[in-house]
Amino acid sequence: MAKPVPFDNLITRLIDDSRDVDLVWQVGVLLAAALLAWAVMRWLRPRLTSSDARWSAGWEGLRRVGFPLVMLLAVLAGRGIVDIWLQEKVHLLNLAVPLLLSLVAVRLVIHALRYIFEPRDSLRAWERRAAWLIWGAFALHITGLLPRIHAAMEALSFESGNHRFSLWLLFQAAAVVSIAVVAALALSRLTENRLMGLTQMNLSLRMALSKAARTIFLILAVLVALPAVGIDLTVLSVFGGALGVGIGFGLQKVASNYISGFIILLDRSVRIGDLVTVDNKYGEVSQINTRYTLLRALDGTESIVPNEMLISQTVVNHSLSAPNVRVAIPIQVDYDTDLELAETLMLEAAHAQPRVILDESCCKPRVFLKEFADSGINLELAVWIRDAEAGQNNLRSDINWAIWRRFKAAKIVIPFPQRVVHMAVSAPAGANENS
Repeated sequence: MAKPVPFDNLITRLIDDSRDVDLVWQVGVLLAAALLAWAVMRWLRPRLTSSDARWSAGWEGLRRVGFPLVMLLAVLAGRGIVDIWLQEKVHLLNLAVPLLLSLVAVRLVIHALRYIFEPRDSLRAWERRAAWLIWGAFALHITGLLPRIHAAMEALSFESGNHRFSLWLLFQAAAVVSIAVVAALALSRLTENRLMGLTQMNLSLRMALSKAARTIFLILAVLVALPAVGIDLTVLSVFGGALGVGIGFGLQKVASNYISGFIILLDRSVRIGDLVTVDNKYGEVSQINTRYTLLRALDGTESIVPNEMLISQTVVNHSLSAPNVRVAIPIQVDYDTDLELAETLMLEAAHAQPRVILDESCCKPRVFLKEFADSGINLELAVWIRDAEAGQNNLRSDINWAIWRRFKAAKIVIPFPQRVVHMAVSAPAGANENS
């Protein structure tokens, strides 16, 4: 039969010592520790700054946890010194240590979550959950309930082969894995910021390396965290086999999209900022994630394209080798129009636009005579631009307005569809009879 867990309540101990003069010494230690922490942080705060944005998150984290951390170290040192004279009657300091430790953990976890993830409402919910979990563990510790809960969770256990799993072990494993995953994500974010600062390296290669680093950090976090709590990784071999079968059948598309994302980043066939057409969708590549690529159309709509589609289907990359994009503007003029004058006016309208390329011989504006149509002569003004992401319809509108003003001043007619109908005159009804 298991021995009952003794009830150790720090609050009751503190109440028992409330009338003892030893409590005054402990309050003095706390005040001295707080004053020391305030002085140290006041001295360090101006020095915890850096012009390098890549280290700003680290300095901000030190500023957030600096005061409770320095005070915690001072309380630990003071408790060790005062304990020599008070003969283990340092219950106030024993209560202050987990309190300060909980405060450091809460601030550190919240800062890490804000550093890893983008600010959103769901992130605030996770911050509150983490804070309540840490403060709940602190409350259970000071009330003496934590050892009893630990014993109850240890009693709930089961065996798998030669290994024994208890509820406490599983909870401990989940906590350690969560902490390891958060640390891995923070390291991957730090690595990503360092890689993105290397402007001399290709952007696609930097993104591929950052995503590979995140994957490696997460795998290492799990492989290190599980043995740390006493779980043998060989036990997970059956689960790994089942996971492999699941990937082979149900998660095949997910794995394919994940691998395709690395292929796209490494072979640089599609890069961030490219203008592509895939599955009849035209737009700018704004993000290349592990599972999908985000395509932003010129009207602001966004399309989520699976990475596998960019590998298995034909993709028209309008800016793969050069960012130049051709814009064609059709114009129809009357048959009586002076075509050379019309060509000159159309080229003037194109040259007046600052976005039109004029410094490259292969991309200068040109006017083509397309065909002799029913209602008029079809001309086409072809111009090239380098900033297609700024939109093409606005450029078409500006050029069309400029052409219309010039044509109106030169009295060049833009025809509309015309039909000539010839009416056949029939003979009078009695003409054949009289003849």
